Amino acid sequence: MKERENGSNSQTTSPGVNPHYAAFQIAKALRTAEDHPDPATRERAEQRVAKWETVLRNILDGSVAFGSRTPVADVPAWATLEVVTGGFATGELLAAGPLQQHETKLLEGFPKLDGDERGVLNAYFLTDAGLDDLQQKLRTGCYDVGVPEEGAFLVVAWLVENGYLDQARALLDELSTFFSKLRFYPIPLDHPRSVGSRVHRQSVGETIADLSRIPPNRRVLAQKEASEIWAPYYDRLVALFLETVVDSWPCRVYPDGWANRALSLSEEYGRLRQTNLLCGKSERPTGHFAQLRDFLRRCATEPESLTGREVGRIRHILLCYVAKRRAPGTPECIEAPRRQASYVSGPTHLDIVRVVLPRLRQHREDEGIDDISRVQQPVNQEEAASFGIPENTAVPESIQRKVERCLSETIESLIERDIITSGESLARLLPQITSGIRAAGISDPSLRRLYAAIYRAFRRRRSLLLLNLESQVRIEDLPWVSAIDRFRSEDLPGRELAQQTLEEIALLTITSFPQAIVPSKLIGELQALAKTAENEIPLVNELAADIFMGEFSLPFHQAAKIAAELLTGSLYARYYGVDYNEVRKIEFKRASNTTVVDGSLWVWLGLKQRTSKPQPFAQLCAGRAGVQLGQWDPVANGMIIEQQQIITTQNLATLFSLPSVADALRPQLGAMARQCLTWIYRRQQMKIDVWHGRLVMMKNTAYAWRQMIFYLSLLPPAEVKDFVAWADEQLEQQTDEFRDRFRPALNGLSLVAEGGSLDGASVKESDARRFLGWTNTKHWLLT
Repeated sequence: MKERENGSNSQTTSPGVNPHYAAFQIAKALRTAEDHPDPATRERAEQRVAKWETVLRNILDGSVAFGSRTPVADVPAWATLEVVTGGFATGELLAAGPLQQHETKLLEGFPKLDGDERGVLNAYFLTDAGLDDLQQKLRTGCYDVGVPEEGAFLVVAWLVENGYLDQARALLDELSTFFSKLRFYPIPLDHPRSVGSRVHRQSVGETIADLSRIPPNRRVLAQKEASEIWAPYYDRLVALFLETVVDSWPCRVYPDGWANRALSLSEEYGRLRQTNLLCGKSERPTGHFAQLRDFLRRCATEPESLTGREVGRIRHILLCYVAKRRAPGTPECIEAPRRQASYVSGPTHLDIVRVVLPRLRQHREDEGIDDISRVQQPVNQEEAASFGIPENTAVPESIQRKVERCLSETIESLIERDIITSGESLARLLPQITSGIRAAGISDPSLRRLYAAIYRAFRRRRSLLLLNLESQVRIEDLPWVSAIDRFRSEDLPGRELAQQTLEEIALLTITSFPQAIVPSKLIGELQALAKTAENEIPLVNELAADIFMGEFSLPFHQAAKIAAELLTGSLYARYYGVDYNEVRKIEFKRASNTTVVDGSLWVWLGLKQRTSKPQPFAQLCAGRAGVQLGQWDPVANGMIIEQQQIITTQNLATLFSLPSVADALRPQLGAMARQCLTWIYRRQQMKIDVWHGRLVMMKNTAYAWRQMIFYLSLLPPAEVKDFVAWADEQLEQQTDEFRDRFRPALNGLSLVAEGGSLDGASVKESDARRFLGWTNTKHWLLT
């Protein structure tokens, strides 16, 4: 879990979690719900408010044990909880709740019921007819599993069909307590889902929903209104006044019937204004349009009321019009509105969306599209006739980009197309591939497909807030998965495929996003691949500063040892002052707890903390950070965690321990280091008004700087020297303010590259600094 927003240190008024974090989230969501211009965004914000209000009630009444693997009483760890930002469970179960559409449809064939409708549905699927239905779905694959529980009865059906009756009964006994509450049956589909090496960022249905939510461009519509309604009206208004001109002065003569025509035109404005409200130019009191319209009404009803000054004003307005567009009826005046209309006469984005949506609806809405070229092609002849849009009108690039989100392609291709833009978005797509790899060891095709479906649903579970180094629920902890896990063999081809995929994803992640640490969600996918490959490398998550409990689990120690083997004596070790020989000597030990005492509380979290004998590795990190363990200050914790990230390299050294990854990355190290620095220069100069946003920016750029130092450490000294010279040239091209502010960081790198140290006494007098992200004083880069 990542670091959360900082807040006050106020004491909690009830056991468990401090309510201020939930109150802060409610306030944020309320602000969005009230102020955001997009109705869909406001609606989503209102839903967040409701969820966080539930969390706040749970905090105040102590009904949810936050920090536990089973936070809700009488609910087992395998049940899928609704979890909001930061790992807080609302107490709701995702497989519970109101009946869904497919459930209501199935109930229509049953006698009218009074309550316990879900219990009746669960009971139906355990009858002969229900089991036949499930077994038919298993054979055809026409089902979906939205949450893992929805695959449970499919497992029961497979066990029964294959003669494993005792295992089926045992599984049902464990689930029976929840028959009246949870869905244990799948979502029916008309067609089986396709699974393979091609993935899509979102389904066709989600893309249709996105396009349908595009709001009208009020600015474009206002321009069209101005051109098509108000410009012609103004031309007619001027023409009427020009009829009254004698010797260049208006209002000298009024032709027969002029007053009636003037009144009619004046009244027409009111009728037009009732349905054309986007353009406000005609209503501007000081504008020529509004003034001339008012003069027209007065000339038609009481021309004698006009003063000489007002007649002069009318003359000035007419002269301005003629100077700009010539007199009415001249070729120049006729051409001007035509030219203006041509600028806004083309179809709007919403008009094009009306063409694109039927193209998308020709495809299955729960899948992606292998070839989107037909969806993105210009308007054809038939569509032009149907929608009133000129033939060969191109689909705007912004709409094409939205359509690309449902493209089914390889991960490499989606990254190249800039559809996958971060490690987080990559992690969301990986289960589409890893589910098949995890299920590859199952020989029965229907069971293999079922396992993959449950796995994909399981990977969508959000992690819980956990304390005391507790582990998240694993897929093997689900009783229905445990019942079939013995039928999954880790055969050699499956292990090799998992290892190959692990290395390919690691390589893609580092080369595509070299400046970013591997996000926790992606770590989970890589760990699953590593487990299948029987190569459980020690990958570590980013820890949250506000719930860090003063010790690190075994994988952190293992990752530190791997980094020591790779980086002892390197530029990286010298830049950060890491004695990897000392790291090698540290043995993994859990902190030895002695008693539980009430101490000062963490920011946002009001938890009791144990006094203990410090863990050696955590003590090393705290010593390097210059803070003490057990202060329960998020900033101090952040400084300790940053030192852990420096020592372990936060997964980089571990991934480089995969030979094929290291071999593939070595030729690209220089380019990746340059990409990191370019990103740092750009991000450091972004305008960020919120102070917390600036702190997050500082942390992330320090991460990118550390990754850059790692890449440089694996390059020959000559290439490092060339990089430092290039970095200096790039810095000289930045603004004076940024150049002066960032110069000490680059000087620090240059000093170490030349063999110097950032820990000596002389460096304090030089303009050279070590770039870290966390500090308990004001950061020198933020001054």
